[in-house]
Amino acid sequence: MKKLFLPLLFAVAAIATAFAPAAAGYKVGDTARDFNLKNIDGKMVSLESIEGAKGYIVIFTCNHCPYAKAYEDRIIDLHKKYAPLGYPVVAINPNDKDRQPADSYENMQKRAKEKDFPFAYLYDDTQEIAQTYGATRTPHVYLLDSDRVVKYIGAIDDNSEEPTEVKEKYLENAIDALRSGKEVGVKETKAIGCTIKWKQS
Repeated sequence: MKKLFLPLLFAVAAIATAFAPAAAGYKVGDTARDFNLKNIDGKMVSLESIEGAKGYIVIFTCNHCPYAKAYEDRIIDLHKKYAPLGYPVVAINPNDKDRQPADSYENMQKRAKEKDFPFAYLYDDTQEIAQTYGATRTPHVYLLDSDRVVKYIGAIDDNSEEPTEVKEKYLENAIDALRSGKEVGVKETKAIGCTIKWKQS
């Protein structure tokens, strides 16, 4: 059932892209802006406020999207592996709660509790940060160094459906290169996921 459902989502997502606002956003090499967004614990979080960070794994994601859900455990594992090394996950939900009630702040809190998220899960309720970064999907990854220079943009890996069949761990490879002081090999890939639910004007 899962194998049939996800390809259908790909088709729907492709159609929905035509209705998404144009997103110029950041390119690899740009310096990303900081932000100050509300975390699920009610506190405001900025990148600057994260002590000991050597870089940041910024992931635009949400509660309801099957792709986002498929990656939740992998995102948890990424944080557990790399946060102690100075590269924490900072997850941001950019979806409009009026278009997708499942992505409300209250439901973010519920989902984070259900999955025991060990990372910050922030609410971009104005969608300003998603638009500035150029995010279009959930999940959509931006790997930043300590100066917030963008080093990688795109997908977490090459298989959204089956974690055991992943052949290319794009994000992990980029983090490992950054940690080693090496050039990131694959700097950009296509983000695969549900389109961001933008506010209707």
